[in-house]
Formats: sequence, C-alpha cells, structure tokens
Amino acid sequence: MTLLILGLLIFLGVHSVSIVAPGWRDAQAARLGEMGWKGVYTVLSIVGFALLVYGYGQARRAPVVLYTPPTGLRHAALLLMLPVFPLLLAAYLPGRIKSAAKHPMLLATKLWATAHLLANGNLADVLLFGGFLVWAVADRISMKRRTQRPLPGAPAGRFNDLIAVFAGLALYGFFVKGATPG
Repeated sequence: MTLLILGLLIFLGVHSVSIVAPGWRDAQAARLGEMGWKGVYTVLSIVGFALLVYGYGQARRAPVVLYTPPTGLRHAALLLMLPVFPLLLAAYLPGRIKSAAKHPMLLATKLWATAHLLANGNLADVLLFGGFLVWAVADRISMKRRTQRPLPGAPAGRFNDLIAVFAGLALYGFFVKGATPG
C-alpha cells in the first residue's frame, strides 16, 4: 500500500503544481527552460505512475474490503465508462465535443474514477480512484481562476468529433473485451 500511496503523491503531486503553485511552476519553467521543466515533469510523472501501478497491483494481492458494491453497479460503471475514451480523444481533437465539455480530459477522468469507485470497494481502489476524482475536481475548479496553457493536439477539423467518437468507442470495446473474462 505504501508504494501506491507514494506513487499517487508523486504523480498527482506533479500534476497539481499548476493548481496550488502556478507562480512557482512558471518560475521553475523560466529557470530550467520550458523543455527542462517538461523533462523533470515527465520523469516524475513516469516514476509516480510506475509506483502507483505496481503498488496498486501489490495492494490487490491482500485486499482490504471497505464496502461490497451491489452487482448492478458494475453495469452502471460500464455505462459511465462509455464516453470516457471519446472524451479523452476529444481533448486532443478540437471540435464541438471539446467546446461543449470545456475540459474533456478532466471530465473523462471524473467519469472513469466515479465508475471504478461504484464497482470496487477495496481500500486500494478507494485510494487510487478517489485520489484521481478529488484531483480532477480540484483541477477543474482551479482552471476557473488561472490562465490556461494550450494543450498540444491536432488542428481543428470538421471530422475531429467523428474521429474522437468512433476511435474512442473502439478503444472502449477493446478495453471492455480485455476486462471481461472468457
């Protein structure tokens, strides 16, 4: 459990710098150069992600059950997951979906985390998915007060929404097929 918590602290911590200390982030980017800052950010993100994935796997070997969700919530979770991949892709494919959702990646993160909290009741699940849910809510709230940095992505195009939806649904199908036994 320690590695999961450490991974979450590192991964979500580095992703929270703009939420809690945007001035410090800008000062570091100026001091290290934008590419230097992105390099540090990337390394810390990878280390944090690797720790949280490994720690989550370790924690699942000896689960601590906090609650047992009703079986029906697994179906609700699958339904909540349906828009997640199209929203993730829409974050990088500017179109009507991105305009309507405003921050499609954060919306996707909130849906993903909520779906998994509904379907899983172990301590590791609550820490992982609850941590991401709290982070996504905090980030969305903070975006109303801070200057937005441009997100790299494809140029605006009239087929971007179609690409996001069809490719996103294909990814959803791939993950659902991989997650279901048999």
